[in-house]
Amino acid sequence: MTNSEKTNVLLLGNGGREHAIAWKLGQSPNLDKLFIAPGNAGTAALGTNVQISLEDPIKLLEYAQNQAIGLTVVGPEAPLALGVVNIFRDAGLAIFGPTKEAAMLETSKAYAKEVMVASGVPTAKYQVFTEYETAGDAISEWDFPLVIKVDGLAAGKGVIICESKEETLATLKEIFIDQKFGGAGQKVLIEEFLTGQEISAFSFVDGENISPVIGATDYKRAYDGDKGPNTGGMGSYSPPKVWNNDIENTIIENVFEPVIGYMRSIGNPYTGVLYAGLIVTSDGIKVLEFNCRFGDPETQVLLPRMETDLLSVMQHTAMSGISGIDIKWDPRPCVGLVVASNGYPASYSVGKKINGLGRTDTLVNVFHAGTSLSGDEILTSGGRVLAVTAMSDSFENARELIYKNVEQIEFEGMVYRKDIGTGL
Repeated sequence: MTNSEKTNVLLLGNGGREHAIAWKLGQSPNLDKLFIAPGNAGTAALGTNVQISLEDPIKLLEYAQNQAIGLTVVGPEAPLALGVVNIFRDAGLAIFGPTKEAAMLETSKAYAKEVMVASGVPTAKYQVFTEYETAGDAISEWDFPLVIKVDGLAAGKGVIICESKEETLATLKEIFIDQKFGGAGQKVLIEEFLTGQEISAFSFVDGENISPVIGATDYKRAYDGDKGPNTGGMGSYSPPKVWNNDIENTIIENVFEPVIGYMRSIGNPYTGVLYAGLIVTSDGIKVLEFNCRFGDPETQVLLPRMETDLLSVMQHTAMSGISGIDIKWDPRPCVGLVVASNGYPASYSVGKKINGLGRTDTLVNVFHAGTSLSGDEILTSGGRVLAVTAMSDSFENARELIYKNVEQIEFEGMVYRKDIGTGL
């Protein structure tokens, strides 16, 4: 391939997911230059970090035009909600991700439920409320535990499991009266609590065609034994414990095809990657939520397993379509451990120097999340700081590799779960 045929790529985001995407894009023979806005200390080693806010889509567009960007890839959900895909497409630029309208599958949980009901996708029973009093009055109709979800984006922290009426009222007060989640909490869903094995399923979608699904499982609770508050994710592994051809086919036929078909039928075709948060119950597979981008930390265990050129798949998804594209995955399991700042997901300190990153061995990947560069030092800059991942011939070996290597890394206030990947 000649240099003129290679593509400049702009990747939006600064988390562990984006470092993993940058790492995978860097393996493509079709990549020319990689720019990451705003990026982190990990992406700085793979391309050029660009200090443009994700909340400024017009500036991002101008930068893409000036740098002859052939494909822009949206990592997190916030730019999708601002319509960055619409803005780029209107200007004639290729971009990987759904429009603002299609991304409502993630940006509004109430809308996602409406789509599921309209397309016949199995999900938990629910009610939507816009006032504290009416929500509080309805509690008597529900069994405990129940689930409270804020309608809008809440960085993975807007789902609260309540065990009693008192806890439910306190949670509703925090959302409606104290406005803990701001505008994201103007609408609230009360939902039945489902029990079963949770899995995350991902497919590339070009508006019509859907790639075979790939699965992962994440650990949402902050502490060992699935205790403590929900987080954005403290670890993950792929493939899930419950995963086979029947489950893959069921997910495609009962979840992805109806939803993608419905979105197309209402004039909002979905393109990009669709992520279904699912639960395998005694009544079958049900949808907990949709996300309109790769998961974090699931991406860090999925992309090491991907054998097909990610850039090529993303280009086909965004431009020419994925019909006939064969996406291959390494069958070996991959396990990932998130290293966090003490106090996460509540308050935590940043600016702590990270030592030992050069001491990890080549059998693991260390993906940066909340990190920044200060001269030649790497500092913490977020709640989730790193993800240490390993792929091996067994879950047990992969787990041993990550825990052996995480001991090489140190920073003040470093915490991580000790039970990621056990019992698989």
